[in-house]
Amino acid sequence: MRIQDRHAVGEGRERIEVVPESLDDLWHLTYVIEPGDEVGGDTTRRIQRNDDQMRDTGGEREHMYVTIQVEDVEFAKFANRLRVGGEIADCSREDQLGLHHTLNVEELTEIEITKRWKSDQLERLQEAVEAAENPDVVIATVEEGEAYVHTVAQYGVEERAGITATTGKGEYAQPREGLFAELTDVLVRTDADAVILAGPGFTKQDALEYIEEEAPEVAERVTTVDTSGVGDRGVHEVLKRGAVEEVQAETRIAEEAEYIDELMDRIGQGHEAAYGVENVMEAAEFGAIDELLILDERLRVERAGEGDWEADANDLVETVEQKGGSVTVFSSEFDPGQQLRNLGGVAALLRYRID
Repeated sequence: MRIQDRHAVGEGRERIEVVPESLDDLWHLTYVIEPGDEVGGDTTRRIQRNDDQMRDTGGEREHMYVTIQVEDVEFAKFANRLRVGGEIADCSREDQLGLHHTLNVEELTEIEITKRWKSDQLERLQEAVEAAENPDVVIATVEEGEAYVHTVAQYGVEERAGITATTGKGEYAQPREGLFAELTDVLVRTDADAVILAGPGFTKQDALEYIEEEAPEVAERVTTVDTSGVGDRGVHEVLKRGAVEEVQAETRIAEEAEYIDELMDRIGQGHEAAYGVENVMEAAEFGAIDELLILDERLRVERAGEGDWEADANDLVETVEQKGGSVTVFSSEFDPGQQLRNLGGVAALLRYRID
């Protein structure tokens, strides 16, 4: 993410000009832009012509800069874009004012966001700016008969490939090499800055030896980690052990996995933890929260007035910060976020127990 410009526009509002540079950045903006904000950017609209000399073709597209009053935001991950919809509040053509329009924000699309910024939203922008310097990481997990490749992004971990093969040694060595060959091909195509090769037993070491011989440029970027499983289970173990953090200065997902494991341990032992909005809000009012854990989609729904909390989400975040606590917004795309959703979308690690 690049921040191009930033200045106050009055009434407590600030306009920030940003340029998303990756799919991660578009995901971050999903939880920064909310209904009521103003977002401006270059776009095209189909304009009806009132010209007797022109045959009616349903209108022609015309390039223009528009500012819309936001009504809805959608992260279209598989279309590589963010859709921001609402009524046109400002435009070079007065006849378009008040009409509905959708800005399709893609990578390297420059937009202006005008709003009353909340502290966690500004922190999220800064996090996106800093994350641009982090290397891309791939986690490959392998055991006899199967291998998986997952890409690591700030919005979650995605399975890139699942490979199965009949394996063995001696006279069955060729099928085993076939598994390693397919795995190597996938790793070459991902072109990641770092590869974590994980799994149980010695299979991963055999796979690494194959990669060293067939794709030495990939092998130079490989780090091995022991795990008891492969696939999603193996990935969670890699994240929990902090292996990603060794090659990436900060990884949102690894941090979330650590927090959720700590939370579940504390809940299981009856230690300093709270979950559910009523319990967490009570802990916030006591000043007992050390780390507030809140799900991104829940925060967005509550801020839009579409949720079912009696407590105000903004009040909760501000109360925690005013009393010296920190706030971590979880991604709903990854397993720790799913676990947090099962606890009501909000929980907290406390400084002391509240009975």
